[in-house]
Amino acid sequence: MAAITMKNIVKKYGDGFPAVNDVSIDVADGEFLILVGPSGCGKSTLLRMIVGLEDITDGDMLIGDRRVNDLAPRDRNLAMVFQNYALYPHLTVYENIAFPLRLAGADEKTIDEKVRAASSTLELDEHLERKPGNLSGGQRQRVAMGRAIVRDADAFLFDEPLSNLDAKLRGQMRTEISRLQKRLGITTVYVTHDQVEAMTLGDRVAVLKRGILQQLASPRELYENPGNLFVAGFIGSPPMNFLPATLEGTTVKLPFGTVEISADKAEKAAGRDLLIAGIRPDHFDDASVVDDSKLEHGSTFRTTVEVVEWLGNEAYAYIPFEAPPQVQEQLAQLERDLDGESLRTQLVVSLDSASTVAEGDEAEIWVDTRRMHLFDPATGENLTVDREHAGEIPALAMEAAAEQPAAAG
Repeated sequence: MAAITMKNIVKKYGDGFPAVNDVSIDVADGEFLILVGPSGCGKSTLLRMIVGLEDITDGDMLIGDRRVNDLAPRDRNLAMVFQNYALYPHLTVYENIAFPLRLAGADEKTIDEKVRAASSTLELDEHLERKPGNLSGGQRQRVAMGRAIVRDADAFLFDEPLSNLDAKLRGQMRTEISRLQKRLGITTVYVTHDQVEAMTLGDRVAVLKRGILQQLASPRELYENPGNLFVAGFIGSPPMNFLPATLEGTTVKLPFGTVEISADKAEKAAGRDLLIAGIRPDHFDDASVVDDSKLEHGSTFRTTVEVVEWLGNEAYAYIPFEAPPQVQEQLAQLERDLDGESLRTQLVVSLDSASTVAEGDEAEIWVDTRRMHLFDPATGENLTVDREHAGEIPALAMEAAAEQPAAAG
């Protein structure tokens, strides 16, 4: 095993555009790091630079204490698992797993011991004599993982390994990969565009946008303390609500009424005519079912509910609102950055299953104002982020946001 260190990594193609722009990440020995972001954000390019399939334009890549910029992939001792499995269809499961050992000239006894140990770990013993074409998608992915395990590599690299599987199987494989990584204790870098994978698998998550690292933090830190609008909109399902807001003292005026925030948050966001308030759906509820002990930590407002979706254990209420052009433009730009994720001007409220709020009702809604974030509409910066519990927020991400217009024309 080995740590992986990326120092100011840059990747430019022929037109000079930086697909990866000054990314610095230290992956600790044994850590499970996720690279996540929408299509074209640079996550797969960064992974391919780690393994040596892409040249590095600038910066240093270290595996352990060895600089590997100029080393061929075979000399980096890394094991990569691809999206399409990359199995040999004419070989059995046994021979597919054994292939890198045979390539390295290992003796038959060593090959057999390592293949059978890997197949036992991955529950493939009964499939060793089958061909890949006779296996399910999940089984084929386990074979690809087995081939990585037998190499005794310094690190595992996964390039969207579950994207070809159906939703149920993805959930099962997530659990298997997590258990395997913890059991082996091997340094792992995992690329995905699926935020559920990012939130459930990683020790830390690196969120990328247009080649720039936006925030590097634990899943909980990203969820509770997003550094900017992009991270806040990308992490969480349903996405965070973004509402136009104005601030006077410690009073925030929202489309539905006013709420009170702490003096500390108010001080951080003071001096701006317009703000964007960010509140996650699960930080609202029907005030009639909220415990008295929780009520005091938030504010309530009355509004008319347009639509209710009941899901059994919870429900979602949808409440439309109007937003000024500056906020609409920023949200429209954010939708484009998020590959079209809908951020319509409607409030999404998560309701407890005990709530009886129905479509068309005027309801009293409670909001946990401790969880409210206030963003700068011009730059997207989270003005109220708790930096002590937000991991790393690179300065370059804020500089790029400040240079970017609120919306493309």
